[in-house]
Amino acid sequence: MRARCREVQRTGIAAAYNSSTVELVRILVVVVLVGIVASLGSALFHLSAPGRDPKKMVRALTWRISLSVALFLLLMLAWYFGLISPHGL
Repeated sequence: MRARCREVQRTGIAAAYNSSTVELVRILVVVVLVGIVASLGSALFHLSAPGRDPKKMVRALTWRISLSVALFLLLMLAWYFGLISPHGL
């Protein structure tokens, strides 16, 4: 435990995490983005389908909003724990 604390102090928090954790965050971000686009497409389909059911469209848009909030929280937590960091672009 002490060795890990020294490593964090010496190299910074981001270096203390292994690359598999960072890759997991990247995969989660991509999966959530795909889910957001899929639910948006589903809402569009239910909007334009003949004999449409507004409840299905509202449910799809609710999923999109929920996934967007979850993505925002995931990114904020990953930044707070040092898994991702902003760059100077």
